[in-house]
Amino acid sequence: MRDGQIKGLPYLITLTQSINLPFGGIKPKPPVKWAGGKGQLISQFEPLFPKQEFTLYIEPFLGGGAVFFHISPLEAILIDNNPELINFYIVVRDNLQALLADLEKHQNNKEYYYSMCALDPDKMDAVSRASRFLYLNKTGYNGLWRVNKKGKHNVPFGQYKNPRIVDKENLRQVSRVLQRAEIILGDFSKGLVMLSNSDTPFIRELYEGYDLKVVYARRAINCCAEKRGPVSELVVRNYI
Repeated sequence: MRDGQIKGLPYLITLTQSINLPFGGIKPKPPVKWAGGKGQLISQFEPLFPKQEFTLYIEPFLGGGAVFFHISPLEAILIDNNPELINFYIVVRDNLQALLADLEKHQNNKEYYYSMCALDPDKMDAVSRASRFLYLNKTGYNGLWRVNKKGKHNVPFGQYKNPRIVDKENLRQVSRVLQRAEIILGDFSKGLVMLSNSDTPFIRELYEGYDLKVVYARRAINCCAEKRGPVSELVVRNYI
């Protein structure tokens, strides 16, 4: 879908049909590392996916897009409030060849890394900006994306010996799936939904009457070291 137009695709599909759609025989993987990513939860999510037909997949907190890329729906609206992330996905969708060419220039060393951190993305063209974003994501510590009050990227160099900055085949598959998506910069209210993955009494009370399922994930990022590791999160469904 682009600008509200559906390009000759059927309106109704089942989730099974969507997941099994062929794309060169390769299912796309999330192209970026992302804190709170749901890739490790897919096996727990699958029994909870809707069995009925649906017309549109809306993802209000896109991030790494693990669920979106796993489902690979025929029509989607993808939303996130991170301008670097959204620009990256739009460039992958609309200008992949230029991005692949630009990614070849990057170097895996500390001096070059911090020179890229220092650049102002608002003064870069879309392709260079997306290339910088993916490079910093793949070579920064733990795949974090963090900026200071001045908007400068301030994640330390990851010191990975041989990071895979460019996965051309996966990016091609990602680009194909994104052709069917409208990509929006904004907060979750753009999708007219309210979601939370926190398994707390407050959230349980807030969603009383909905179907609640607990899933378990390992989270490596928390300001309190003792809170890193296995945690319980909540899936809230308005269907059975």
